[in-house]
Amino acid sequence: MNIIVCIKQTFDTEAKITLENGVVKEDGVQFILNPYDEYAVEEALKIREEQGGEVTVVTIGPVRVEEAIRTALALGADEAIHIEEEAAFGDEYTIAEVLASAIKQKPFDLILAGNQAVDDGSGQVAVRLAQLLNIPHISTITKLEISGANVVAQRDAEGDIEIVEATLPVLVTAQQGLNEPRYPSLIGIRKASKKPITKLTLGDLLLSSDAISSKATILEVNLPAAKGAGRVLEGDTATRVAELVRELRQTSKVL
Repeated sequence: MNIIVCIKQTFDTEAKITLENGVVKEDGVQFILNPYDEYAVEEALKIREEQGGEVTVVTIGPVRVEEAIRTALALGADEAIHIEEEAAFGDEYTIAEVLASAIKQKPFDLILAGNQAVDDGSGQVAVRLAQLLNIPHISTITKLEISGANVVAQRDAEGDIEIVEATLPVLVTAQQGLNEPRYPSLIGIRKASKKPITKLTLGDLLLSSDAISSKATILEVNLPAAKGAGRVLEGDTATRVAELVRELRQTSKVL
């Protein structure tokens, strides 16, 4: 079983985000392997342990992304592919195009990814990637069973469970509850430094920066507005209801 896991390095979920000139300031911020991708890596390792094969992680990003790669390798992934050319950093369109070109260079049966990244939360890249590779896609899975070429997945459907069947090759995205990610062992951490990381350029992928340029432009980045103090409505029930409706209509404008 040849398994590919798409990973991303993101801000630590406990990190304090600050802006400088409309750009997120990275100085002093701790970066981690995207938490949803941890579920994807764990599921890939479980499948390899049960059925044999190889797990390859693929990612795009600057030099600092190698820390997330080493984390995945320490967990047990066999090798990694890293595209660190700046022209490959872009929106979901760009990322999907680059990932697809990199993945096409390797044989694969199964692709896993996190359901979304905790920094942008778009959840678009995996869907786009499956389309580019012309393979089926199952999102937000909480259970995965593979028997031969047959795949049965349970997915989170807004609080309910939907059962979806497919055949390999297939791309699935991991949701919380799929498994319990393991921690890197000391031996795994030592071995990670010796595992191969293949560095690819756009030239290696036969891509040009113009062909994969972003389709979306970020105009401005703002922190959420500070929450104001709560307000206690006074008077009898009828008065409080009338005041609440007025606030929802005129102030909050949600009615």
